[in-house]
Amino acid sequence: MTKYFFSLVSLFVMLYVNNTHAQQAINIAQEQRPQYKRDEYLTTLLTLALNAAEQPAKLNTVNVHPHQQRTLIALDSDAIDLYWSMTSPDRETLAIPIKVPLFKGYIGKRALVTQQAFLNRFENITTLDQLASFTAVQGHDWPDTKILASNGLSVRPLANYEAMFGLVANGRVDYFPRSFIEVNSELIQVNNKALVIVPNIYISYPSAFYYFVTKRKPELADALYKGLEIMQKNGSFDALFMKYFSADLKALPFESEGVIEIKLDNPYFKP
Repeated sequence: MTKYFFSLVSLFVMLYVNNTHAQQAINIAQEQRPQYKRDEYLTTLLTLALNAAEQPAKLNTVNVHPHQQRTLIALDSDAIDLYWSMTSPDRETLAIPIKVPLFKGYIGKRALVTQQAFLNRFENITTLDQLASFTAVQGHDWPDTKILASNGLSVRPLANYEAMFGLVANGRVDYFPRSFIEVNSELIQVNNKALVIVPNIYISYPSAFYYFVTKRKPELADALYKGLEIMQKNGSFDALFMKYFSADLKALPFESEGVIEIKLDNPYFKP
């Protein structure tokens, strides 16, 4: 009897330990495009935040077409649990937004990628009205497209992300706004010497880039928010961000005097 009792206790202890350390599986949407250091950063941050909240997880990637709105809608299905994206009021109705800005506001600071031969066109641009005479390219379902258009800028929407760089290189559009944390790694990946950053101006608008969690898993959303808060308080959030992006930010050509920041309004952002 005593032997049976201790065997039963041991079984319960083993089950408790296994359940305590069991990892939940999270299916993450991964766009079918080149993967950049920003994607590695977001994956690493996600893992560390869940560990900080004592909710470790096994991360599985699910390939999706780079159509942001469609992917957010797909969070209603059982196939995808989490996606990261720039926010908008519409997007925040489709899933649970974890309202911690993952790129610390830099997603709304935009360098202008243009063709080398077009640089002289931008030399004397200092105002929004002057910039409005040029045409930008943006994703057809990106929040940025609406933001630029609402400020009176001419925007050509396109579905194919990689083709946008080709449009600029071929002179079909004047510029392609890319965020400070994206632009250098993208230009290295594209490897087209015809593409350069306009050095004397950039645009900016209030915005944020969030994790979005399926409404089926509010407990995951709570754990992720808790973990990110812990990382913000202990400094590991900032340390990870600087590890990934400090070199890229320093490499931007906006340190010299005379650089113009053209500020845009964003009627689609509510912090």
